[in-house]
Amino acid sequence: MAEQNLKEKTAKSILWGGINNGGQQVLNLVFGIFLGRLLTPDDYGMVGMLAIFSLIATSLQESGFISALNRKQHITQADYNAVFWFNVLCSLLVYAVLFCCAPLIAAFFKEPALTPLSRLSFLSFVLASLGITPRAVLFRNLRVKETAWMSLAALFCSGVTGIVLAWNGFAYWGLAIQSMTYCGMMTLFSWIFSGWRPTLQIDLRPLRGMIGFSSKLLITNIFTTLNNNIFSVLFGWLYGKQIVGNYNQANKWTTMGYTFLSGTLWNVTQPVFARLTDDRERQLRAFRKMLRFTAFVSCPTLFGLGLIAPEFIVILITDKWLDSAYLMQILCIGGAFFPITSFYTNYLISQGRSNVFMWNTIGLCLVQMAAMLALHPFGVKTMVIVYVILGILWIPVWHRHVRRLIGLPLWQAVLDILPFVLLSAVTMGVAYLASLSVDNIYACIIVKIVVAVVFYIAIMKLLRVVVFQECVDFLMSQIRRRK
Repeated sequence: MAEQNLKEKTAKSILWGGINNGGQQVLNLVFGIFLGRLLTPDDYGMVGMLAIFSLIATSLQESGFISALNRKQHITQADYNAVFWFNVLCSLLVYAVLFCCAPLIAAFFKEPALTPLSRLSFLSFVLASLGITPRAVLFRNLRVKETAWMSLAALFCSGVTGIVLAWNGFAYWGLAIQSMTYCGMMTLFSWIFSGWRPTLQIDLRPLRGMIGFSSKLLITNIFTTLNNNIFSVLFGWLYGKQIVGNYNQANKWTTMGYTFLSGTLWNVTQPVFARLTDDRERQLRAFRKMLRFTAFVSCPTLFGLGLIAPEFIVILITDKWLDSAYLMQILCIGGAFFPITSFYTNYLISQGRSNVFMWNTIGLCLVQMAAMLALHPFGVKTMVIVYVILGILWIPVWHRHVRRLIGLPLWQAVLDILPFVLLSAVTMGVAYLASLSVDNIYACIIVKIVVAVVFYIAIMKLLRVVVFQECVDFLMSQIRRRK
């Protein structure tokens, strides 16, 4: 009965997580179209060059305490209160440092306008710090439905703000204010939905029981941020803001594609596996099922996005962004494997293996950053291709540590993933061939999408793929229940 309840709760959480992430991607799509048409690569490049500083600051203020709170078997108000005040105090300190360093950042990128822009943009993580603990309450209790509503509302409000400002000529300032609006609304809604309130007593002693675990996540997050944003720094330093803008546009659409799944699984994986710590057999069954589901969705979704990238970019945000479409195709290949990597890392975190997560991430980051620095004379595309290849080849390294915990052989994991990779590649090849004789750009993208969807579903039915049938059965049961 307990296993059935957990399965039902997990399924509902995945459903609401999917609604949340799917809704976010739809809103991001709509707002991205308007902003892409109103703004230029230079505008996106200005904000993109600051992203790495904001993200590192966010990592410092959160410091891995959401996952640390989730792992604690017994949690008190004092634990939540300590994390809250640490986040607030840390964010204020970091903002003060970055405020003073703003002229140095501008000098590094040779863009004087970055000084006032960065001082405004960095206020976002100060606002976000106020909502970290309330979101930890929602996360720990698998309240994915509430998280979905507040995320969609915050995204809608901030998106409208960004469009209005861009329409009125605020350019990159509008993007900065849009980000601040999103952080502020998320914090407000987190307080409303969680019902949690801090006390005025500042006592950081409860952090001592979490600092060992959370500090490893902090270091890991910093290295991950450096690695994920190395192109914004290198391209801004070597090639200028226009290249940064094109890359960030390509990366934004690709990220939207894989965030739908990885974000859904992140809301579910850690809480679920944290409750299965003492049952290795159930962990193994759950791990393999979710691994197959991840590959089943991520491979066709991201390969398909790469297939339609040129038409997608030109139709939605005009041909001034066409250079970003070719980078997007490369990134989509790596993006198909990102949710799989994310699933592995979330599982390791749920089992308290933050040290493994930290050292593996540091190793991958150092390898990729070294490769990027060595390859920059060969151009942007070469750097991005090698970056993607290294990320995919690192999956067996993650698997090595998972195998030690649940005994899953690498060959078995490969057999769980590889069929979906191959079937997705074949599907996109068929769709591409079907579109070769179509000259009209609108007809071309429609042919690619229709052929790919029909062909992939037909293969799933013909081969009687279990995960496909389970997804259909679950969705049908939810529809019948609501009738």
